[in-house]
Amino acid sequence: MTETTLEQRANASENYADILQQTALAFRQRVSKVAAPREARPAPERVTAALLQAETIAKRQRLTLPFQALQGEWRLCFTTGVQKRKSGGVKLRSGFYLPPIVPASISFFPEDDSSGLGTIHNQIALAGTRLTLSGRCRYQGKKNLVAFDFMEMELRTLGMPLYRGLLPGGAAKLEGFAERAIAQLPFSAFFAATPDYIAARGRGGGLALWVKVQRTEIDAATQIDAATQPK
Repeated sequence: MTETTLEQRANASENYADILQQTALAFRQRVSKVAAPREARPAPERVTAALLQAETIAKRQRLTLPFQALQGEWRLCFTTGVQKRKSGGVKLRSGFYLPPIVPASISFFPEDDSSGLGTIHNQIALAGTRLTLSGRCRYQGKKNLVAFDFMEMELRTLGMPLYRGLLPGGAAKLEGFAERAIAQLPFSAFFAATPDYIAARGRGGGLALWVKVQRTEIDAATQIDAATQPK
């Protein structure tokens, strides 16, 4: 099914904001293990259609999001794959929900100035082991685009640090980051940001939806980490 078909389906019958809000709520309930009844989780096709519609409307309205709207930690909820076309470009593959047992999150922390610079963290955890990549990010407000690069890596098991250090070339990346061209960096173009979720299209063409992380809604892996941290 093409992006145009999915978007037309969303336009014809559903409000994209309602679908994305329902998706965020249902995901949060499952992560926090809320007892039934739970919010029904929208089918992946509906979520993909809602994301496409949100992106189209943001472009049409020339929506500008402040960098501060992305601040904080966001749990990856839903993502789509892409497939390269023989004629060039990419097309979206079916989207899917990230399993709660494999928590992945992204964090943005803007600096307290107008430089558009900030810090980014990307985490994924499984069975008590947590991998964190940290680096710098730069925000282009007119395009709602966050360019970034990772310089450091940390690995923990059951809350105990196993490794922390610079990635190959990390020092050089850090020194020249502010001057590097966007074309040389990974980036995500955001088209939705609410207190509950953010959504973007990555440089590779895929879509993603993240849900705001609440400290009272911690997954089992995070609970293990917290319990074993030194007081």
